[in-house]
Amino acid sequence: MTKTRLEAFSDGVIAIIITIMVLELKVPQSTDWETIKHLIPVFLSYVLSFIFLGIYWGNHHHLIHSIKGVNISILWANLHLLFWLSLVPFATAWMGESNFEKVPVIVYAVLADLCGIAYYILLMAITKHEAKNETMLKVLKKQSRKGFFSIIFYTAAIPVAFFHPAISCIIFTIVSLMWIIPDRNIERTVHNHPH
Repeated sequence: MTKTRLEAFSDGVIAIIITIMVLELKVPQSTDWETIKHLIPVFLSYVLSFIFLGIYWGNHHHLIHSIKGVNISILWANLHLLFWLSLVPFATAWMGESNFEKVPVIVYAVLADLCGIAYYILLMAITKHEAKNETMLKVLKKQSRKGFFSIIFYTAAIPVAFFHPAISCIIFTIVSLMWIIPDRNIERTVHNHPH
C-alpha cells in the first residue's frame, strides 16, 4: 500500500467520524432558552471532540507526509489508531448529554488515553521504518516525547475524573493546546532532506 492510499483512507474515516458526531447534535423541540441551556454541554462536548479529532487529523497528515512508503506495521498501527478514534462520537455524545457526569468523563478520559497510546504506537512504527534516516529520527523523537507526555496527562485524567470531572476536562484542553499546532519540524525536514 502506498502512503497516499493510507492517507486518503485515514482522511475519509476521520471525516466520517466528525460527520457522525455532528449528527448527534439534535435540533431542539421547543424555542425557549431552557432548551438551549440544556444543549450547552452537548455543544461544548462536540467542540472539545472536534478539536481533538482535528488535531489528530493535522498531526497524522504531517506524520504520514514524512515517510516515503508504508509497511505492514505502519498499516496496522494506523488502523489501531482509527479504531479508537472511531469511538469518539459515542463518548462525546454520552459526555455531553450527561452534562459531564463522572462516569462518561472517565470513559472519555480512557478513550483519549487509548487514542494517545495508539498514536504513540504509530509514531514508534514509523520511527522503526525510518531507522536509517538520522535527520528524520531526531524530529520523530521530539514528537515521541510530546506523545509520551500526552499519555501521562490522559492517564492522570482518568483517576481525577472520579473526583473532579471538570479538572479532567481541563486536562483534555491542556493536551489539545500542546498539539494544536502540528510539528513544523517534520515539514522542514522533509523539505530540506527529501527521500
